[in-house]
Amino acid sequence: MGLLDGKVVIVTGAGRGIGRGEALECVNQGAAVLVAEFDADAGEAVVKEIIGAGGRAIAVSGDVAEADHAHALVAAAVAEFGQLDALVNNAGILRDRTVAKMSEDDWDAVIRVHLRGHFLPTRAAVRYWKEAERPGHLVHTASTSGLLGNFGQTNYGAAKAGIAAFSTIVAMEGARNGITSNAIAPTALTRMTLDLLPDSFRAKRDEAIERGEFDFFAPENVAPLVTFLCSDASSHISGKVFGVQGDSIEIFQPFCSVAEVKNDGRRWDPEDIPGRIDELFSAAGVQAGPENMMLRMRYQILDM
Repeated sequence: MGLLDGKVVIVTGAGRGIGRGEALECVNQGAAVLVAEFDADAGEAVVKEIIGAGGRAIAVSGDVAEADHAHALVAAAVAEFGQLDALVNNAGILRDRTVAKMSEDDWDAVIRVHLRGHFLPTRAAVRYWKEAERPGHLVHTASTSGLLGNFGQTNYGAAKAGIAAFSTIVAMEGARNGITSNAIAPTALTRMTLDLLPDSFRAKRDEAIERGEFDFFAPENVAPLVTFLCSDASSHISGKVFGVQGDSIEIFQPFCSVAEVKNDGRRWDPEDIPGRIDELFSAAGVQAGPENMMLRMRYQILDM
């Protein structure tokens, strides 16, 4: 018996990396999977792998940031498998530049694929569940780049921060209908990220894998949590953002006020603020100037 026996799951961006691992694990737990992938050949390869292992899957290629395609994904899942129980929004791209060097196309492409590419499949799935009077599970892919910020990723970080907020709000809207919405912030070495790392790191990692050591940042390590969040065993959890990598599952606390200064019931005079604002930083233990928040991560890839 698997957590997803008899369930149907859509995974976007499932042709490679994290999405492929999610699709395979959902099948391992008993689900039928619709592999949604822009690259048709990559999507079909994953489906052949699943069917070859005795699982059920179909591939649908196209652009998740197009409304007609998003609707077609849900329609295809229902037509082929009779229902839809969960949607995993994973599709994404990178166009890293500092803000001064970033083109409008770099900005628009990333925002479109990530934010619009989360919104449209989610809307299609939620509409189906409401019309069919069925519960459902949504898993969205945020990032520490959005939660903490990362140099050279204003477009990607802004999109991922938006996804975390999007997921939280969808959770509130879906609660009455039994629809859960959670986000993950995974850390993994994928095709998009591995080439950015030094040759020495990649060689060290390859040697460790050959020795049979646990590959902490392997993309398939993300899949078990996602599979759980697609299952009815997670029905009591919604509106949360989880970090996941290796053997670690974390939970992120949303933005919240950590310190305050007041002006005794009077409107602030701008000239009074310089003498008081540092009280906030002292009370909260927050650095006043720019900070590399990624250094606060529990696990650093280059430290492994």
